[in-house]
Amino acid sequence: MNPQDRKEHWDNVYENKSPDNVSWFQQEPTTSLRMIHDTGVEHDAAIIDVGGGASVLVDRLLDAGYSNLSVLDISSSSLQHTKQRLAERADQVDWIAADITEFSPPQQYMVWHDRAVFHFLTKKPDREKYVAAVAHSVPVGGHVLISAFAIGGPEKCSGLEIVQYDSPKLMNEFGGGFALVSEISEMHITPGGGEQKFSCFRLSRKF
Repeated sequence: MNPQDRKEHWDNVYENKSPDNVSWFQQEPTTSLRMIHDTGVEHDAAIIDVGGGASVLVDRLLDAGYSNLSVLDISSSSLQHTKQRLAERADQVDWIAADITEFSPPQQYMVWHDRAVFHFLTKKPDREKYVAAVAHSVPVGGHVLISAFAIGGPEKCSGLEIVQYDSPKLMNEFGGGFALVSEISEMHITPGGGEQKFSCFRLSRKF
């Protein structure tokens, strides 16, 4: 799927479904918040939520006092949902509408957070572009947090094929410039009551 087709797909999702009715919606992003907290970064450190869309993670980070936040999503519609929800607080966030495979970072980020974007990149060239974007965005000592469908988890999401990951498979994509710090298993319960098995990885930038 090319970037334009991806954009049309995700805009259609958010234009036709309530944000809290999509399968990946979380009432409370507990694991993501814990992983970001565990990095130990200061509250004014630059953090980007890749594929943040209509997620409430940015709300919770603002609540916790984090002040240098960016949210990237391919769907402008999803970002608009979140801006409306945050109301005046939306002005405290840098909103980026972009396909991650074409992303040119305007700054560096001490924390790169991605819940359920990387696993949609089924073609190796797209994964290489993603890793290149991370390498340009995250400085040495920075943190990369990626949550993806685990081995044995769903094989599709939103009608699209995905790639399942364990730590060896993920690290094979990222190469020697990154070190695996931790891996957490998470069973996500969808709004419809289904189960989705995730693996959540924390990497650090070595060089």
